[in-house]
Order: sequence, then structure tokens, then C-alpha cells
Amino acid sequence: MGRLFGTDGVRGVANADLTAEMALGLSVAAAHVLAEAGSFAGHRPTAVVGRDPRASGEFLEAAVVAGLASAGVDVLRVGVLPTPAVAYLTGALGADLGVMLSASHNAMPDNGIKFLARGGHKLDDQLEQRIEALYEEHRRGEPWERPTGGGVGRVREYDEGFDKYIAHLVAVLPNRLDGLKIVLDEAHGAASRVSPEAFSRAGAEIVTIGASPDGLNINDGCGSTHLDLLKAAVVEHGAHFGIAHDGDADRCLAVDHTGEEVDGDQIMAVLALAMRERSALRAGTVVATVMSNLGFKLALEREGLKIVQTAVGDRYVLEEMKEHGYALGGEQSGHVIILDHATTGDGTLTGLMLAARVAETGRSLRELASVMERLPQVLINVPDVDRSRVTTSGELAAAVAEAEAELGSTGRVLLRPSGTEPLVRVMVEAADIDQARAVAGRLADVVKSALG
Repeated sequence: MGRLFGTDGVRGVANADLTAEMALGLSVAAAHVLAEAGSFAGHRPTAVVGRDPRASGEFLEAAVVAGLASAGVDVLRVGVLPTPAVAYLTGALGADLGVMLSASHNAMPDNGIKFLARGGHKLDDQLEQRIEALYEEHRRGEPWERPTGGGVGRVREYDEGFDKYIAHLVAVLPNRLDGLKIVLDEAHGAASRVSPEAFSRAGAEIVTIGASPDGLNINDGCGSTHLDLLKAAVVEHGAHFGIAHDGDADRCLAVDHTGEEVDGDQIMAVLALAMRERSALRAGTVVATVMSNLGFKLALEREGLKIVQTAVGDRYVLEEMKEHGYALGGEQSGHVIILDHATTGDGTLTGLMLAARVAETGRSLRELASVMERLPQVLINVPDVDRSRVTTSGELAAAVAEAEAELGSTGRVLLRPSGTEPLVRVMVEAADIDQARAVAGRLADVVKSALG
């Protein structure tokens, strides 16, 4: 069996790759592993379980709840809420475990399971590996130890989670948003109720699109992976700017008043300067991944700030932040972690903080985002290849070396296997967009021939 856990939990086509049986088995395994690790010592364990609106989330949630309760874990079902809301509630309620059912920005047929440890933090790799190994043992016939009688878990709805999370978001804002008109694209996802309510309570006038989830339309032509609707809506409504989330709302991208995209790097640059003014940017440092634009690094250096880079995946950004006490980090894709107020990327919180900076300064988002200039960057996803051989193919290594020699100091090349999808990502940065496209196209061809 191949490794189930990727960079963001277990994902696959619901009811094909990710079945009810798997969801139940992984949940039982997670309960046992955390019990073995001492997480439940001395008390009756509790888990918070939430999901995005995907139709498959209904039966997968039922399987997860059944698995946890059968292992002796009490369950608080919070319903459809963003991933960061489940993380926040796991910490705020003192729960021992959080579970989120979502495939984030992936298309509707996919779904996923993400386990969170006490405090709302993602499980470390070792615990995930142990859960996977234990799940496999029992899938092959090893019997579970099962509680009986009063030892089984109890299940109840926790409807208060919605208001508790929104109150937290509004409370941490440095200033209100009165006078701003903002378009919100909710991707027909988990923030469809949360985000409009939070922005409204903070004082903004809002226009919502993509906020009518029906279980089938999540991420369908809208949200952070499809910005055209938001761009048009911002211009049409004469809004100050727009905010886009993905299916589970752990991402935030923006669109300025002219309809131009403001990506995660630019958002982090804006927030970094705002946090520095409030003495909240510890060590004058922002944590980002190797996918961040070179223009982001140059902008921070120009402002006298530092950047620490990690492997791709917000979990690795978070690990670096926690280890060294940094306050701000994230990814170009819009996962932004503000560690004083969240344990994971939080798209609604990020959007609110960005709006607060616009309101505070009286400057447009376009002007604020101009603190950095994005260098041309081309990303090509190459599907249906053996992503496990990216680092071992001699043919590919030679092609990369040739590309790097051509680009010199004005660009860079990054090849990496996706942690959530069966493909290899080819990223090329250059001073000239035509050169970036040409080099990326050649490398994508080599990836196909060498790894196909």
C-alpha cells in the first residue's frame, strides 16, 4: 500500500479511494495512536469533527464519528465550518483531537481527512505514519481493543461553534472595517456563512458570490482557484477590493479595485509591514516556502526584514514558525498563518487583517500591494507521471542544470512532486516572461518523457 498521508492529510476520490471503511478505520487508528502517545491520559477524550459542504462529507463524517465513538472518544459535531474554525475550536474547547473532512481546493468528487492534535495543531509526521501503519494492521485482520458499556464515546451537536469562531475573528482585529465595500467569493465552500458574517460584524459592506453550496458545486468555477468571477464582480460593484477563499477556507487571495490579482506573497508583504508597525512581527522575519516569488524576498530585504524558506506545504511553514517563535508565514497560494491568532492557515482571518490594513491606512489595496514586484513566474502541472522519481532521474537532473545555467542569477527552477495530487509541478522564474515560459515548457516535456 502506498503512503496515504500527503502534505495535508489523506485525500482521494470519495467512495473510490477514500471510502467510509477507510474513514472509520483511520479514525479508530488515530484514537488508539493518540492514546498510546499519552494524549488522553487521566481523562475521557473529546474530539471536534467538522466538514466542508461536499455531498460525500455527509457519509464520511458519519464514518469518522462512528470510528471515534467506538474507540471511546466523545465527539462534538460542529457541522459545516472552515478548517481553521475546527482547528480554533479544538484548541478553545480543550479537545484532544480535531478532525476536518475536506479536500480543500480540489474538485467536488474528491474529499479528505485531516487530523488535528490538542491545541488545534496538525499532527506531526511520526504520528501520521503510526496511524497509517496501525490502520493497515487492522485492515488486514488484527482485532481492535474496543470499549463497551459506558466506555463508548458519546456524540452531540455543537452548534455554538459558528458564533464562537466568528467572535474570535472579530475580536483580534486591530481596527474596524467601516467604510469598505468588499466582494467575497466563498467558493460555495465551508466559509459561505462564516466569512460574510465576520466581515459584516467588523463593519464592512459586503457583496457575496459563490456562497450557495449545494454539496455539488464547491470550487466549481469560483473561489481562490478561479478568480475571474471575483475580478468581474469587484469592478461591477465598484468595490474597494475582493477576497476569495477555497473550499475549506484556509486560503485567501485578493483582487484589487481594478480587478488585478493580489497573491499570497503580496498579502504577506502587506501584513508584514502592518505587523512590524504594531511590534507584532517577531524577529523581523516572515516564513515562506520555496515557491514564493523572488520579488517577495527582494521586497522584504528592501524593508529590512528577513525571510526563512521551507519546503512546500503550510505544515512545514508552521513547524518553522513554532520552533523559532515567528509570527507570520505562509504560501503564495494564499495559506497565511498568523500564529498569534490561529494554528493553521485561516482565509477569513487573513482577509479581515488585510481589510483592516486598508481601512487603517486609507490606501488602496493596489497601492499597498505595490510594496513588492512579482517577477514573471510560470507553473506547469505535469500529470500522469511517476512523481516518486523526481529526485533520482538523471535525465531530469541534466535538464534542470541546463535551465539553471541559462537563467543565471536572474531566475530559478523548482521541480517538486505534489503532496496532494498525482502530478509533478514545474516552476520557472525569470526576469522575462517569454524566457520563463520557454524554459518551463521544455522542462515539462522532459518530465513527461523521463517520468511518464
